[in-house]
Amino acid sequence: MAASLMSSIVKPVHPEGPKFLAIAAAITLLLFIFTDELVGVAGLAVTVWVYYFFRDPPRVTPTREGLVVSPADGEVSMIAPAVPPAGLNLGPEARTRVSIFMSVFDCHVNRTPCAGTVTAVDYRPGKFLNAALDKASEDNERNAVALRLADGRDLAVVQIAGLVARRILCTVKPGDVLATGERFGMIRFGSRLDVYLPDGVAPMVIVGQRAVAGETVIADLASPEAPRAGEVR
Repeated sequence: MAASLMSSIVKPVHPEGPKFLAIAAAITLLLFIFTDELVGVAGLAVTVWVYYFFRDPPRVTPTREGLVVSPADGEVSMIAPAVPPAGLNLGPEARTRVSIFMSVFDCHVNRTPCAGTVTAVDYRPGKFLNAALDKASEDNERNAVALRLADGRDLAVVQIAGLVARRILCTVKPGDVLATGERFGMIRFGSRLDVYLPDGVAPMVIVGQRAVAGETVIADLASPEAPRAGEVR
């Protein structure tokens, strides 16, 4: 019982996390030594938040062929037609883009939406506008990855930096073969992920819905289902 409770609270940490945890803990210690207790407690709260931000919990990914899962934890903020980044060479035609906004309290480890082979990785420096804005897709720092799926179609996933984010990490390169739900990077401190679905594929999520990286199905490549509607209840 105690072990189960601990595992539900204490999660693994992404490899990027320990150095930031060490810095936060050292600052907290100094605050306790050289300032009053209340300031030290505030530093301790920040240290706990840093751990929480870099958590990397295991996820149970559905493995049926054709399912596209969310690449990030967060809220589905936009669903709209858009042209994928030119650097991916996916053509000038608009595709359905599903945007998932991650707050500073969401897990920021990014996962592959669908199994496939990386055909292109395109990093572009840029601004740090609010990632919830539509123009963030064009203006902000971003890293785009194109995947060639088993059926020959292409899918793109784009990491977009936000107001607080200043570092996009991507651990894949062209030629890598990825499984659905596999970790491929993270964005530090608040950001957004865009998924450009293959032509003719409708999303199975709606704006305002919460998504879980590696678990929430956002599309089914084999389904003829039309886009869904939803309402708050």
